[in-house]
Amino acid sequence: MGPVDSLRQICLSFPEAAEKETWGHPTFRVNNKMFVTCSKGDTTNPTMTLKAPPGEQELLLASGGRFFFPSYVGSKGWIGINLSTSADWDEIRELVDDSYRLIAPKRLLKALDA
Repeated sequence: MGPVDSLRQICLSFPEAAEKETWGHPTFRVNNKMFVTCSKGDTTNPTMTLKAPPGEQELLLASGGRFFFPSYVGSKGWIGINLSTSADWDEIRELVDDSYRLIAPKRLLKALDA
């Protein structure tokens, strides 16, 4: 399974999450609001972006490595992750969970925590 397929599996495990292709790339949404976007599956340099909790973007960028400031949405607190450099899927799942919780309606958060 490639990195985009692994990401897809994580994203679609959240309540009412859906995939929609936008700008030629997979995006993952809840209530039609994006919580994760990713490259279309370029196997040489797959990337993803997601919303980070306040203060988290700065910490992740300072850690260097696979994290980057994404165009267009970086100023809104989103973080980019290069998936081609030994992705830590437990960490990615936690980051996706954070992003989902920042976007999802409260009723879905209750279902998630139940």
